[in-house]
Amino acid sequence: MPKFRTLDDLEVEGRRVLVRVDLNVPMKNGKVADSARIDRQAPTIRELADKGAKVIVLSHFERPKGKVVPSMSLKPVVPALSKAVRKPVAFAEDCVGEKAKAAVSKLNNGEVLLLENTRFHAGEEANDPDFAKQLASLGDIYVNDAFSTAHRAHASTEGLAHLLPSAAGRSMQAELEHLHKALGDPVHPVMAVVGGAKVSTKIDLLNNLIAKVDVLAIGGAMANTFLAAEGRNVGKSLYEDDEFDTARTIVSAATDAGTVIILPSDVVVAKELKEKTRHRVTDVFGVKDDEMILDVGPDTVQEFANRLLTTATLVWNGPLGAFETPPFDKGTIAAAKAVAERTKEGRLVSVAGGGDTVAALSQAGVTNDFTYVSTAGGAFLEWLEGRELPGVAALEQGD
Repeated sequence: MPKFRTLDDLEVEGRRVLVRVDLNVPMKNGKVADSARIDRQAPTIRELADKGAKVIVLSHFERPKGKVVPSMSLKPVVPALSKAVRKPVAFAEDCVGEKAKAAVSKLNNGEVLLLENTRFHAGEEANDPDFAKQLASLGDIYVNDAFSTAHRAHASTEGLAHLLPSAAGRSMQAELEHLHKALGDPVHPVMAVVGGAKVSTKIDLLNNLIAKVDVLAIGGAMANTFLAAEGRNVGKSLYEDDEFDTARTIVSAATDAGTVIILPSDVVVAKELKEKTRHRVTDVFGVKDDEMILDVGPDTVQEFANRLLTTATLVWNGPLGAFETPPFDKGTIAAAKAVAERTKEGRLVSVAGGGDTVAALSQAGVTNDFTYVSTAGGAFLEWLEGRELPGVAALEQGD
């Protein structure tokens, strides 16, 4: 487990604490439409404020590309953030310069201030040292609680950690601890579930997992490429014929590593991807030329459930079918419920992440039944790929 400081290691009373969070949340009609990400990071802000810190919150919002774009201001997020941290949150119309300094100077112990979108400055995404120093001048301590941005080497996610005493916030801490349990030092046997549309986008992920897990279950449209590479007829299904060699290489590497690959044995097919369209279940040898594979079948789900009986740790990224369009959500939902049941029984450590995965687990109603569900998106995927995350590495090196 990488060593990094947490809030337990900090003396924050009376200190100015810069807290990097991720407030890049969905908005509708000028209001936060989904506060899940805010709710996860609010405990860190509350704890620091309760300990008497002057809490200065940093975040980006969308992609203004280094320019001030009024529609991308963080100001509309203030009400939702105030509600989540259970106290008023002040707002500064810039994250550096005189406006930021003046707002920080007015802070009393235990108060919270949100600075304007860091990406309104080109120095943020460029990780410009001078911009990082301007941010650092506003605080005495740096806390990163935004694992979802940890794969970006930006000034507020990486540069600051080298300029101030740094630590991980509670959300970042929980993420790193659970990810370590999932792949860093897991209890075996370990099974990985990987779904999604394209093999080409998950080559690094699959290659990294092969060396670390005992069983690799592949679903979603990417499984079609593996089936077609084996000579199966996948009809009009989405697949990548230019990745057949890649699929065969991955299967061969898994064999060499002693990793079992599970592909669908039966599938749900239809002539069109449309809600409530006519569909049928067939084994993988029975797909017709005018049909598309849109979900895994009941036998595949049962095999998956049987595998869970001898699995101690599971990591999941990607749905098993076109879950957004019923009835092609049944396979993913059934598999998710099987994982949730084993987890609730205390027999399985289950960690899942990725935007579609989070949505699918929410649809299945089992988000709270997994050991941990990451909302980090790209950072979670890069961690699964075995890449070093700059924001995490910087905390490990922090003073």
